[in-house]
Amino acid sequence: MIQLVLAIILYFVIFFGIAFILNMLLRRTWLMTVLYPFVIIFLISNIRFSEFFTKPGIAFSETFQQIISLPFTEIIIFSSGLLGTIVSGVVIIFLRRSGYQMF
Repeated sequence: MIQLVLAIILYFVIFFGIAFILNMLLRRTWLMTVLYPFVIIFLISNIRFSEFFTKPGIAFSETFQQIISLPFTEIIIFSSGLLGTIVSGVVIIFLRRSGYQMF
């Protein structure tokens, strides 16, 4: 149980930080939130990236099966990472409205 809580916090903080840095550098508020599902699919699947282009039918069906078979705890952990990217976008918007020009 403690490991689950730590993993949730860790994914939230890691993806919040990555999204925040990308928002500062690229000035695209929701970029990491859009890219997050692709990052998670890349982490979950055992398929090479090139096979998504050379054999898309097989690659996507196998990846979909792997996503469906994920345990509930991993879904919660990955969802906390997505929440971290969303909170990062909200924080960036708040900072921009508060007058911080670097964001």
